[in-house]
Amino acid sequence: MHAPRAVNHALTPFGTTIFAEVTALANAHDAINLGQGFPDFDGPSVLHEAVGAAMSAGRNQYAPLAGIPELQHAVALEAADGLGRMIDPVGEVTVTSGCTEAIAATLLGLLNPGDEVIAFEPFYDSYPAVCAMAGAVLRTVTLQPPDFAFNAAAFDAAVGPCTRAVLLNTPHNPTGRVATAAELDAIAEVCCRHDLVAITDEVYDRIVLEGEHLCLAARDGMADRTITLRSLGKTFSVTGWKIGWAIAPPHLTAAVRAAHQFLTYAVSTPMQHAAAVALGLGQDYYDTLQDDYRRRRDLLLPSLERLGLTVYPPQGTYFVMCDHSALGKCDDRAFCRWLVESKGVAAIPPGSFYADPATGADLVRFAFCKSDDLLREAGERLRGT
Repeated sequence: MHAPRAVNHALTPFGTTIFAEVTALANAHDAINLGQGFPDFDGPSVLHEAVGAAMSAGRNQYAPLAGIPELQHAVALEAADGLGRMIDPVGEVTVTSGCTEAIAATLLGLLNPGDEVIAFEPFYDSYPAVCAMAGAVLRTVTLQPPDFAFNAAAFDAAVGPCTRAVLLNTPHNPTGRVATAAELDAIAEVCCRHDLVAITDEVYDRIVLEGEHLCLAARDGMADRTITLRSLGKTFSVTGWKIGWAIAPPHLTAAVRAAHQFLTYAVSTPMQHAAAVALGLGQDYYDTLQDDYRRRRDLLLPSLERLGLTVYPPQGTYFVMCDHSALGKCDDRAFCRWLVESKGVAAIPPGSFYADPATGADLVRFAFCKSDDLLREAGERLRGT
């Protein structure tokens, strides 16, 4: 007698996320985990106080579907300069359970079976899974080392008669690439010419180490065809709060909310009140954040180079991609297992971020969103001391 099939066939190919696998391996070997991208330090104490104050004030019941007005207004105000226009907080801001749910709500609300979405790979691993749930097809354009530039000509060549949207992540996880004005203008031209919707994953918009974060939605012709996705967790070191949002013109917001209402409906009320406080901290907070991450990046990178890796210094995010091929391991998974077992440091094998895992076989991703002491300890382990 056979047990009934349990997993939806659309999700079967994805298996267990690589983050869970690496964390389990790191725990088994008592390794320093530079794999999954969450800080080992708390965000600003004023946020914790704001959560407590909201709870004490009785703000513990369901929030409105689109988010509490305080947070919608804070998001609209904070985003206006970068997007180049005033944002209607009620009609254009939707609060979601982190950016991961914003991605899911956007794709599920926008796409029909058979629609195609183009993404630049390596990609965040939820992109293909959500496309599969929507019955859509993910097409990829590969970012190539050493600079991982966004190739608009390759993007244009990937567009077909069924292409509905493009997913653009900048600053880009895992490569650390920050899209330039010229790249965004070229991508915008393709979107306008082919009448595509652009979905921009901008969760690292405030962690820019070199250059400047620019918004695709602000480029010519893109305001009415772009859904901008961001979140609180990376910027304020509260990844477990799962507060994100989508900003889009009303006709695209309708698509996001059509799915969001049946995914989570509403997001943690007291955390939303604290998020509104966070977005009011001002530029000094963001300047300090960027300085801190530059220091952490520059603390880790020399240790990776001494190990024999080819390091591709990131312009943004808190990740760094390296080429490990000089060390003689057969692929990214073999290298990461060796690294845990011989050095006591865990990293992410990025093959899972490519349509064909072999494309990322020579690469490895490290996270430096850790305390200085932990990064120093990781450096000592990598040196074998």
